[in-house]
Amino acid sequence: MTPHSVFQQSLDKSNRADPYPLYAELRKTPVRREEDGTYVVSTYNEIVALLHDPRVSSARPTFPQPGEPGFSEEAAQQPRAFINTDPPEHDRIRRIAMRHFGPPHSPHRIDDLRPEMVEIITGLIDGVAGRRRIDIVDDIAYPFPVTVICRILGVPREDEARFHAWADTVVEASDSRQEGRAQRLQRRQSALLELHRYLGGIAAERRRAPGDDLISGLITDQGPDGSMSPIQVAVTSTLLLIAGHETTVNLITNGMLTLLRHPEHLDRLRHEPDLAVSMVEELLRYEPPVHFLSLSRIALDDIDIAGTTIPKGAPIVLALAAGSRDPAHVPDPDRFDPDRRYNEHLGFGGGIHYCFGAPLARLETQIALTELARRLDNPRLVADPPPYRPSPGLRGPRHLFIDIDGVDRPAR
Repeated sequence: MTPHSVFQQSLDKSNRADPYPLYAELRKTPVRREEDGTYVVSTYNEIVALLHDPRVSSARPTFPQPGEPGFSEEAAQQPRAFINTDPPEHDRIRRIAMRHFGPPHSPHRIDDLRPEMVEIITGLIDGVAGRRRIDIVDDIAYPFPVTVICRILGVPREDEARFHAWADTVVEASDSRQEGRAQRLQRRQSALLELHRYLGGIAAERRRAPGDDLISGLITDQGPDGSMSPIQVAVTSTLLLIAGHETTVNLITNGMLTLLRHPEHLDRLRHEPDLAVSMVEELLRYEPPVHFLSLSRIALDDIDIAGTTIPKGAPIVLALAAGSRDPAHVPDPDRFDPDRRYNEHLGFGGGIHYCFGAPLARLETQIALTELARRLDNPRLVADPPPYRPSPGLRGPRHLFIDIDGVDRPAR
């Protein structure tokens, strides 16, 4: 059955390779109501306003509720990840987590990992030497950020196969379509419970014998905001484990796909590695890893915006990728331009829920794309468009096969 609304069409898998013409159609009505009562917001200024509006809650239930199929007492007793809470609890948990992850308390934690990141990406690229066809996703873009986030959290890298399947199930539930939503949320609930048990076990070990990893920091923290309970540590670690690699996989892959479609910029990056910083910012605007914020946003009161009233209790979808290409915000938005001087985008969201791991994702992508551009000899796409992942919200290729003539030696 053909989806009725422009928004539903943009979620359909047949449009995954190029949803941007549909986003342009969406923006003609900045705030539009779907048949199920959801309000879709697609223009830059309106999205920014709602990202900073305290009347927009991020605490809409994302598990089956009492009386609904799949309801679980165990799941109901789990605390929410801070990304699905509102102040003041959101702010307290996020501050505790940030103390062990980045500025202002741990300002060098991410940048100090740069040499190790370069070593990891070098090893991955070395691993494809001698081959003439590689998959950017499975060979590079997935194992790189997974290895890094496992190192940061203190999660054994050899357990990757276990949490990979759980993470895929959680990501699948970000699909905004109503069809099959209850089943997706039920599968998400089961996967999260498994992850909570797994990471809760690691946290218990770290309480007994702390290390220099993030989970050790969270489970032993006794700072001014109080401490996290063991289950809060497991829930927070689950969020960081999934968010710490899923979005970066897409960003690296979308980036390489974009550069292969614009070989002049790939060549520039090969010879101008400092271009990586502005190039990644443009990728976050032009081909972002996150297209929609949709699962948990809900209006706490009537909200008047762009001539429309979003009523209290209505679910809200923020179409971030549509907003970042809003021609009222940025000139020539459908052109990939790493030299763009004004580049405010929604690639990492905004407001109190601005992406926790943005510094890490930026650095990983800068390093990965620079090394790929420098070391792959004559890379070229096998198929364009490539096959895409099912999720319309976390959008990226499932595989990105490319042919190469060889792999150059790493710099010494």
